[in-house]
Amino acid sequence: MRRLFCSAVLLGLTVTCNAQVRGGIADVAVIDRDSGAVLSPHYYRGEYWVAGRPGARYSIQIRNRLGERLLAVTSVDGVNVVSGATAGWDQTGYVFGPGESYQITGWRKTDAEVAAFTFTESANSYAERTGRPGNVGVIGVAIFRERRQEPAYTPPAIARPDMAQPLDKAQAQAGAAGRASSAEESDARVASVPGPNAPANVAVPAPAPKLGTGHGEREYSYVNHTEFTRMQTQPNEVIRIRYDSLERLFAMGIVKRPRPVSPTANPFPASPGEQYVPDPAG
Repeated sequence: MRRLFCSAVLLGLTVTCNAQVRGGIADVAVIDRDSGAVLSPHYYRGEYWVAGRPGARYSIQIRNRLGERLLAVTSVDGVNVVSGATAGWDQTGYVFGPGESYQITGWRKTDAEVAAFTFTESANSYAERTGRPGNVGVIGVAIFRERRQEPAYTPPAIARPDMAQPLDKAQAQAGAAGRASSAEESDARVASVPGPNAPANVAVPAPAPKLGTGHGEREYSYVNHTEFTRMQTQPNEVIRIRYDSLERLFAMGIVKRPRPVSPTANPFPASPGEQYVPDPAG
């Protein structure tokens, strides 16, 4: 069994269904911690995208939909958020109790601290500053179910004349119940990254640098450790969310730009006017 980190931050925020990426066994949402906005995902060509606000802190909310423990191996920009290693499915992650939701708010530094996730220019992202720019702009959550421990076999006891009581049955071992607690307060929301398959009719260059995730200020976030045995080597579910700034999502055609509204619209432009409605011309 591999020792894993338990999740650090218990959510105090209920996220509406339309602001989550819903999976079969877990839901994921991204929250702008500075504004409190839960970023609505935009589904485009088989992928979910969200718009991040440059400079804002954000968090990743994961909700366990099952009545059993789950392991969430989480990556940002292709980097494991707990260990800082180039992300792989077989690495450490956060353990969620049955039906629980948590926010992951930063890069894990110690059992009591994280460096906050911040939306920043790609060149200032943690991944690019550590020489790994190839996957900037994507959040991934690989979900594993837990293997149930089989009770140990106990052979039947044979009664002997000198025994006053029959032998007791051996109790089956129970797995450690890793439960997370934390003192992080925040709301979360995420953004998406542009892809090479933008629509052909969008020829306008990106108006701003691509977004990545920076290594922000240190914050308190306590975790403890627990053991978790995976049901299988491959994830039971993988949820992926891409992010970038709203302006870049407009430029790529992922989000439609709203129609301009006249700032001087007047509901009574000719008052006083006709007493009754006249017939139209013709």
